[in-house]
Amino acid sequence: MTSIVRTVAEMREHVRAWKAAGQRVALVPTMGALHEGHLSLIRIAQEKAQRVIASVFVNPKQFAPHEDFDAYPRGEAIDAEKLASVGCDLMFAPNGAEMYAPGFSTTVTVSGVSEPLEGAARPQFFGGVATVVAKLFIQSQADVAVFGEKDYQQLQVVKRMARDLDIPIEIIGAPTARAEDGLALSSRNAYLSTEERAAAVALPTAMKAAAVHVAAGGRIDEAEQTATAALKAAGFGQVDYVEVREASELSRLGPGPIGEARGRILIAAWLGKTRLIDNMDVG
Repeated sequence: MTSIVRTVAEMREHVRAWKAAGQRVALVPTMGALHEGHLSLIRIAQEKAQRVIASVFVNPKQFAPHEDFDAYPRGEAIDAEKLASVGCDLMFAPNGAEMYAPGFSTTVTVSGVSEPLEGAARPQFFGGVATVVAKLFIQSQADVAVFGEKDYQQLQVVKRMARDLDIPIEIIGAPTARAEDGLALSSRNAYLSTEERAAAVALPTAMKAAAVHVAAGGRIDEAEQTATAALKAAGFGQVDYVEVREASELSRLGPGPIGEARGRILIAAWLGKTRLIDNMDVG
C-alpha cells in the first residue's frame, strides 16, 4: 500500500523515521499521468534505496500562458494505484499552495546548459523546473533522485543545479522507456490520434538513422538535415530542432564529423497539436 501525503511536514515525518532506521531514501519527481516509463524509474530507485517517494505535482511554473497546463493529463487515483502496484512507499501529492505559498518570489536559474534547445523554444521552462526540483530535493531530504533520460536536457540542468548549490543528493539518469515500435513513452502521447500515433514512429526512426550516420563518421549537418526532412515527409509540422550536441554541456557540434567528442542527438517536433521530444546517444 502506497501512503499518500500532501504536506511537506507529513513527508518529512516519514523520512525522519526511515533515516532513523538507517534507510536510504530515493525520490522520483513526476507530474503524474504515470505510465510504464515512470514505473521503470521507481524500480531503479528501489535498487538504490530502501524507501522510495514519488512526487506527483503538475508544476505551473514551467508552463507559459499559452501552453497546456490546464489540459495536462491528470489522474491521481490511477497514479496511486500504479505506484502501489510496484511497491512505491510514498506518494507526495501537494497542491499549488503547499508548493508555492502566497508571496512566493524565488526562482532558481541555471545558465549555460539550459539556454539552447528547450531553453530557446520554451524560455520559461527550465527556471520552473530548477525551482520545483530544488524545492523537492530540500523538502524530501532524499539521498538519491532518479530522472528519465527522455528529458535529457532537463537531466543535465538538474545535475548542474544540484552540483552548483551543493545539494547532497545523487542524481541518476535512467534509460528512456520505449514502446515496441521505438516511440518514447510520454504522458503527452495520450494527445495523439490513432493516425498520429502511427506516424509518430518516424521520430525515433529518423533519430536513430541520424545517430548511426554521425557515429560512422558522417557530417553532423547532413544528419540533421536528413532527419528533419524525414520528419516533414512523415507528416510532422513544425520541427523546433534536430541537433547533435556535446553530451554534458550541450554545446554545439559540427557541422562536420563528430571526431572524438561525446555526442547526443536531440529532437523536438510537432505532430498535429502534440509536441514530441526525444534524444539518443551518438557514438
